[in-house]
Amino acid sequence: MGRFFRSLVGEYAIVIYAALLLAVALTWPTLRYPLHTLPQDVWDPSRQAWQIAWAGHILLTDPARLWQSNAFFPLTDSFAYGNSLLGYAPFGMIGEGPLPAVLRYNILFVLAHALLAIGGYALVRQLGAGRTGAAVAAVAFAYAPWRLAQEGHLDIISAGGIPLALAMLARGHGWSLRRGLRPARRSAGWALAGWLVATWQVSLGFSLGGPFLLVLGLVLVVLLVGVPIRRLRRPAERPVLGWRLLLADLFGPLVLAGVSYLIAIPYLRAPATGPAATEIAFFSPPLRSLLIGPAESRIWGAPHEVPRSSLNWPAEMGLLPGFVLYALAFAGLAFSIWTLRQRLLLLVALAGTIVLTLGTNFYEGRWTYLPLFGHLPGSLGLRIPGRLMVWATLLLAILAAGAVAEFVRRAEHLSEQRIPPWPGPWLRLATFVPMALVLVEGWNATAHPVVPAQPTAMRTVSGPMLVLPSAALTDQTVMLWSTTRFQPMVNGSGGFGAARQAELRGKVATFPDAASIEYLRSLNVDRVLLLRSQSAGTSWERAGDIPVDALGIRREDIDDAVVFHLR
Repeated sequence: MGRFFRSLVGEYAIVIYAALLLAVALTWPTLRYPLHTLPQDVWDPSRQAWQIAWAGHILLTDPARLWQSNAFFPLTDSFAYGNSLLGYAPFGMIGEGPLPAVLRYNILFVLAHALLAIGGYALVRQLGAGRTGAAVAAVAFAYAPWRLAQEGHLDIISAGGIPLALAMLARGHGWSLRRGLRPARRSAGWALAGWLVATWQVSLGFSLGGPFLLVLGLVLVVLLVGVPIRRLRRPAERPVLGWRLLLADLFGPLVLAGVSYLIAIPYLRAPATGPAATEIAFFSPPLRSLLIGPAESRIWGAPHEVPRSSLNWPAEMGLLPGFVLYALAFAGLAFSIWTLRQRLLLLVALAGTIVLTLGTNFYEGRWTYLPLFGHLPGSLGLRIPGRLMVWATLLLAILAAGAVAEFVRRAEHLSEQRIPPWPGPWLRLATFVPMALVLVEGWNATAHPVVPAQPTAMRTVSGPMLVLPSAALTDQTVMLWSTTRFQPMVNGSGGFGAARQAELRGKVATFPDAASIEYLRSLNVDRVLLLRSQSAGTSWERAGDIPVDALGIRREDIDDAVVFHLR
C-alpha cells in the first residue's frame, strides 16, 4: 500500500499531473463549453467526433460492419475515407448523440496534448537528459507553433504515442543515448508495452502511423544486425536479449504488423484520388515554411500573415517549430550533455527529416519522399509531407534538451562551489526560463465556434436518406447529427468520396424533380430530409414549397423540416 501511495507522488506521476494541467491551460477555452464548441472549426472536428462515435457504436452492436459506416450510402468501406481513429473507439462506447460526441472529442483533444508532453518527457528522460531538460523538450514537442494549424485534426494532434512507444522500447532494451546499452536494466514487459503502444498509435491513422512504421522497421533492423555483431565481439558478455525479451520482440512486431495489415485492407480498396506525385507536389512546403507560423499562433499569427499568404496551402504550411526551440537546438550543437558524435548523428537525422518534410521541393522528391511514399494509395493519407514535421520537432527537442541539461549541470556545479550556496535557487530558477519562453511561443489563438444544434428530425427520421442542403463542409455536421440513430444516409464528407459526392450534389441540385427522384431511387434512398433553417441561400431554398403530387412522392412537415418519402 505504501508503494502505491509513493507512486502517486513519484516523478512520472508529477509529470502526468503537470501535463494534464498544461494541456487544459494551453488548449483553453476547449473545456470552457465542452458540450457546445469545437476547436478551430466545426467541420473536420464534427466528422472526427462522428468517427469515434461510429467506431464505439458499431463495435458494440455489429463489429463485422465496422468499415461500412452509415455515411456515404451506399458506398462500401466508407469508414476508411479518412484516418479511422480506431484507437479511440473505447471512448465512443460511452454515450450517444451529438452532445456526448462533442464532449468526448474535446476531452480527447485535451488528453492528446497531455500525451504529447508525457511521451516527449519519457523519451528524452530515457535517452539520458535530466528532469529540466526533459521537461523543456516535452513542452517544446507538445506545443510547437506549427501544431496550432492542426488543431482541427485530432488524428494529427494524437502523436503522443510515438515518443512514448520509443521510450518504452528503449527502456525495455536497457538502452540510453547517454549511457549506451545496459543489459542489466532490460525489461521484456516494457518492450512489449512499447510495441503495444506503437500498435495503438498506428490504429489512429496512417498519416502519422505510416512513417512511424518505417522508423520501427529501422529499429528492428538495428536489433537484427546489431545484436549478433555485439555477441560476436563480446562473447563473454551477458546476452543482449534474454528469452523473455526475445519473445517480446517477436510477439510485439507480429501484433503490430497484423493489426496494421487488417486496418490497411479497406484503405487499399478505397478509390484513387489522382496521381500521387501531383498531390504530393501541391502539398509540399517550401523551405521558408519552417520559419512561418500558422494563423492560430497568438505570437506569430499576425506578424507572419504576409509570408503565410504566399504559400500554396497556408493551412498546413506554417511549419515553424518555434524560434526558441531553434535557438536551444542550435546551442545544443556546441553545448550539450550529448557527445559530439551523438550531436552530429542527431543533426544528420534532422537534416534528413527536413528534406523529407519538403516533399518534392527537394530535387523534386525523386530520391527522398516519392520513393518512400509516392507509390502508396492516397487513402493512407501520406500525401502531405509537412506532417513529417512531428519528427523534425522531436529531434530539435532532443538537441535542445542536451543544451538545457548541460546548463543545469553547470549551474548545480557552480552553486556547490560557493559557501554558502546562495546563488543555487536563482540559478535553478534561470533553468526554467527556456520552458517559459517555449510555453509563450505555443500560446494559441484558436477559434472555438459553437456547434449547430441537432435538428429534431435527425432524431426521428429513418434511412436510407439524403439530408438537404448538402455541401462538402456542412455534410460533416450532418454526420455528427446522425450519431443519435446512425441511420444510413447519402451524405458524407472528407477523405476519398469527394468526387462521388460532388456528382451526387450536382444531380440532386434541382430536387424535387423527376430526374433527381429517379436518381435517388436508383441509390435505394427512401427519404429526403430538407432542413428549412439550413437551406436559405442554397438551390434547395424553395424545395419545401414545390407541389409533389405529380412526382409520385409524399411530403411530410416535421417542425422546421420537410420529409419527402420517395417510396
